Amino acid sequence: MATKFTLNGKRVTSSAPGATPLLWVIREELKLTGTKFGCGAGLCGACMVHVNGSRAYSCQTEVGSMAGKRITTIEGISRNSDHPVQKAWLAERVPQCGYCQSGQIMSAVDLLKKNKSPTREQIVEHMSTNICRCGTYQRIVKAVQRAAKEV
Repeated sequence: MATKFTLNGKRVTSSAPGATPLLWVIREELKLTGTKFGCGAGLCGACMVHVNGSRAYSCQTEVGSMAGKRITTIEGISRNSDHPVQKAWLAERVPQCGYCQSGQIMSAVDLLKKNKSPTREQIVEHMSTNICRCGTYQRIVKAVQRAAKEV
């Protein structure tokens, strides 16, 4: 059975079985590779997307449950990589290997939608769902603080 949903503002239909993780539909069927596979268990945050405006682990979200919902991936955050969070990421030199960065950015955008001026502690807590193997956590906090001034 096909699942219809909105992805980055466009109506799409997936023919994948309903129990297929949304991550694989996004990457393999719909060919958007910014969302990464990390652990496959909802522990690292590399696969983070937004579903109806709130973050979700796409590796743990079944595509069948997405019927009629709005999904945003890193590709849908901005057309020209000019979202304040993306700009702050570059200004603070957050990326090293870059693998976790799309998930990190999706979590940061989610936080700033809910809280326009989070404290350092709130940033650390919210971003704790995302793991960075390169250890750029201090830069991530600084980037979120910088972006908070712009959103």
